[in-house]
Order: sequence, then C-alpha cells, then structure tokens
Amino acid sequence: MKKTIVLIGAGSASFGSGTIGDIFKSKALAGSHIVLHDINPDTLQNVESIAQKRVKEKELPFSISATTDRKKALQGADFCISSIEIGNRFELWEQDWQMPLLRGFHQIYGENGGPGGLFHSLRIIPPILEICEDINAICPDAYVFNFSNPMTRITLAIKRKFPELKAVGLCHEIASLPDHLPKILDTPLSNLSFTAGGLNHFSVLLEARYKDSGADAYPDIRAKAPAYFENATSSSSFFSNDPPPRPWAGRRMFMEILDKFGYLPITEDSHFGEYIQWAYGLADHKDIHDFYQRYKAWSFEGVSEMRIEGSDEGTWQLIPIIEGILSDSGYTELAVNIMNNGCIDNLPRDMVVEIPATVDKNGVHGVKLGALPKGIAGLLNNQVAAIDLAVEAALTGSREIALQALLVDPIVTSLSGAEKLLDDMLELQKPYLGYIV
Repeated sequence: MKKTIVLIGAGSASFGSGTIGDIFKSKALAGSHIVLHDINPDTLQNVESIAQKRVKEKELPFSISATTDRKKALQGADFCISSIEIGNRFELWEQDWQMPLLRGFHQIYGENGGPGGLFHSLRIIPPILEICEDINAICPDAYVFNFSNPMTRITLAIKRKFPELKAVGLCHEIASLPDHLPKILDTPLSNLSFTAGGLNHFSVLLEARYKDSGADAYPDIRAKAPAYFENATSSSSFFSNDPPPRPWAGRRMFMEILDKFGYLPITEDSHFGEYIQWAYGLADHKDIHDFYQRYKAWSFEGVSEMRIEGSDEGTWQLIPIIEGILSDSGYTELAVNIMNNGCIDNLPRDMVVEIPATVDKNGVHGVKLGALPKGIAGLLNNQVAAIDLAVEAALTGSREIALQALLVDPIVTSLSGAEKLLDDMLELQKPYLGYIV
C-alpha cells in the first residue's frame, strides 16, 4: 500500500537507518515513499546513501528522498516518525545529570525524571512543538509517532498544544517482559498473557496468566523473579562494545519494588529510579555510569549499514501499528503513550499514560485498566504534578512555573538549592532555555 512516511531526525545513527530497515521488511508498505529529514546535511546524506544502496541491491519496492527542508519533507505525509535531540546531546545530558547532584539533589541518570528531566523537557519540547506546528499546517491528518525522551512530557505537550493531532509516544522498554517472563516462568511466551501500565519508564507488570490453565502467574513471578534476576546477566548484543556477561547490578531497587509493592517494574533502576526519592541509596551507580559510557561510545560509531537490518532502539513497535491502522486489524499493542482519558481510574484523565492499546483504521485506542494498585498509583501520582508543571513551563516560558516544577518534584529537597539550580541551568543552557523568563 503506497504511503508517504517521513522520518524526522533521520540522520541519527541509532534511529534513521534502523527504522528504514524496519519499513523495508513490511510487505504492507511496499511501494511507499520514505522521506528522510534532518537538520544535519552530512549525517542525512550518509543515511540516504545507505538506504538507496539497499533499495538498489535488493530491488526493494520503496523510493527514498532526503531533504533538510522540513516543510518540503512533510508534503503529503501519511505517517511522521520523529526522534530528535537538541544541541550536543551528551554534553547537555551530563549537565542535566551532574548539576543537580552538585546542588545536593540525589537524582539518578537525569534523562526523564528529577531535576535533570525538567531541563531536558524545557530544551526539547519547544522544537518538537515547532515540528508539530508544521505537521498541523501541512499534513494534519498524518499520524505522529514520537520516540524522543522525556516521553511522557513531550507527548503531553503535543496533545495540549495540538489536541487534534494523532500523536502517539512509543518506547521499547516493554520488550523486557517478552524477554524475561518465559525464562522466569519456564514456559513459552505463547503460553502467557500479560498487561503492564503506568507512566513511561515508570510502568509495572499488572497481570500475568498462563493461557493453558488460565491460572494467575503472578504468585510464580513473585516467588521466582528474585532468584532469576540475581543470577541473570545484563550483557546484550545491543552495543558492539558490550563487555562479557556480568551480574545484573541494575535491579537492586527494581527488586525492592517487587518485594515491597508486589509488582514487577518493566525497566531498570536507571530509569525507574529517576522518579523515586529513595532510589539513590539503592541503585548501583557504577553500573548506570558504565551503561551510559557504552551507550555514548556506541552512538558515536556513526551510521552502520548493519543497522539497516532493523531497529536498534525499539521502533519495532512502529510497523505493526502502521500496518494495523492500514489493515483495520484491531490487534493489541503492548504499550503506547497516549492521553489517559479514564483508562487508568486513579491517575488524572488529562495525563499521558503508558498502557496497552488496540489498533484499527480509526487509530490507536487505549485499553481500560481500571484502578492501579494503591501503592503503585501512589508512586505514580507523586510524579504527576512535576510532569504537569514541566509541560506548563515549556508551553508558557514561565520561570515561576519552572521553579514550581522543581519544588513539587520528590527528588528536590531544598528551596534555596532549587532556586540556585534553576539559575545555574538557565545560564548554562541559555542558548536553549533563554525563553524561560
């Protein structure tokens, strides 16, 4: 089915070629035109060259074009897939991570939650809204899929500014469940049904059942998961520079959540711990630091022709969703980030949540989960105000609201420290945060 698919941020080593590779595998999308867009002409040319070479060598039924002109790229778009960052990604990320620590705030990682997550949000939301403004003007009926972090805050900002846009946030963390549950329970994935929900990078397995018997699998998960993760290793083939297998250190707080709250997180301490004020004392900071260094080195390897074999960072969900829309399949996707609208009873309706969804010709529809367990809902609701105010600060450019976003964050423990940190970051990242006044 011939469609126009626009990749925004296509020059990214981890996003562009991998996503193109996923599209190439889709028979339903045969004949489609893939438009590559990036503001960096050099990386864009590299990705285009690899894609054109693959089309020619394999005689694939796709056409490719590339442009640095976003308005030109969006002409006639049916699907817009965006994964962007602003400025020197790693330099700014390290500022987000380290500066709050220097002011005494014990945050982990600093990408999505805590004070670091606020400054990341304030940088990246305005340019993403500029992209969405063009989409809204040029191809308002296109589906918009966001892969950038902080996922919840970006998706919420899009929906508040452009409520009619068909915007969905996608994240690969849900893949941990199909990977680990069959090993924990010693049964094929085909024999398991499960449901997860919450906020992005702050989601838990809510239910699991054996299909053959209909029995609740959670008692077995609670009994077997601690030993499994104690003996598991965290090495994977994700990075070409991964060391030999090693004990899985990034699950200390993760296991405390299972023990104290009774539910299994779907992501590791580096992400889940960003949102919890007592996580810093449990997390293995060396493991988190080492992972970050490997990820940074891998990102600088450049665009690899190997990556066009398929996605590296979780766009594997994307093609089934697009195919589901085109075929009116009604299938269930494990996790999407969309407006709550009553799908989770004890989270605000106007908050973006990560939940399962059904996909058909009319789009992506959240599955109603009812009320979350009170303990889990309590953890999530501790973050709601920080997310809400971070988005409001980005939309209004208000320094007052940005300070409020810091002061309601559970990670922030000092009024004077918050004020000084805000001053520090507004000056340090002035080229990106100068609109906050």
